[in-house]
Amino acid sequence: MAKPSVLRPGGARQGASPLKQVVGSYLDHHRTVARDSVARMRRNPVSSMMTWAVMGVALALPVALLLLLASLQNVSAGWENGARVTVYLGLETPLPQASALADQIDTDSRVAFVELVDRERALAEFRVSSGFSDALDFLQENPLPHSLLITPEANYRSTDGVEALVEYLQGLPAVARVQVDLGWLQRLNALAGLLTRAALALAILLAVAVVLVIVNTVRLSIESRRDEILVAKLVGGTDAFVRRPFLYTGTGFGLGGGLVAWLLLLITFWWLSAPVARLAALYHSDFVLNGLGFENAVMLILTAMILGWLGAWVAVRRHLDDMEPGDH
Repeated sequence: MAKPSVLRPGGARQGASPLKQVVGSYLDHHRTVARDSVARMRRNPVSSMMTWAVMGVALALPVALLLLLASLQNVSAGWENGARVTVYLGLETPLPQASALADQIDTDSRVAFVELVDRERALAEFRVSSGFSDALDFLQENPLPHSLLITPEANYRSTDGVEALVEYLQGLPAVARVQVDLGWLQRLNALAGLLTRAALALAILLAVAVVLVIVNTVRLSIESRRDEILVAKLVGGTDAFVRRPFLYTGTGFGLGGGLVAWLLLLITFWWLSAPVARLAALYHSDFVLNGLGFENAVMLILTAMILGWLGAWVAVRRHLDDMEPGDH
């Protein structure tokens, strides 16, 4: 006896309550449809693998860019946390006034720690670090001013927080200059923000492309099963019943595409990790490439499955409306 098609409504089970019959028939049909969708993909391995490959590349590209930007932002956040402000006082400022100013700044809630470096200590450290100790002996007076090394509180180590603290310090008496090199960090953060938006736009565009790929693939499957669909409708199959196999097909393509994307990301980050580590070591940086991780990998695969389901739903909604028994 020939095996019934998955697009043929099944009969009710005997000897069970009506509710159990309905639920059992519904679950049986879902299992049959899922197995049939997998079998159809296996019967067309080349077509299935090409669809999975297209989806995998389209999903992996924006995710890889977003992961790279996240790694850069983590490094820049660490640089922000290490931001230290140097305040140079006027040459005429006496040491007691410099000490009083340090105590005043230390009472500010935005400041975690203040270190006073007097002129003599600064000159001694400069002798050691510069290697010009003999030349400095010819100086008639110390050219270096008192300075304050200020470490901001953790909540104020962002770019905006440091800028506000610098503006406050510049208005204090006896302050000649305030130095903090955050300009490059601001440019890096602005560039990272721009690239993040570009990556999100790319992700949206490629997600649309993935949906269109699934729409076209499922449309071809619908056309190849036109007669089967018409027969199912003739014997009372609802649109939801007829739609179900194609939704499973789209979800299956999404699952395969998500797994391919995860595999591509895994291989790419493994391949790049060693060169990136060597480059970071040359610059004495702790920069590392952050991989996808388990939770993000699950989210990637679920997103791919949703996109596959959505593409199949669009295709079925578009083409099943044109298929009615008696239409030729």
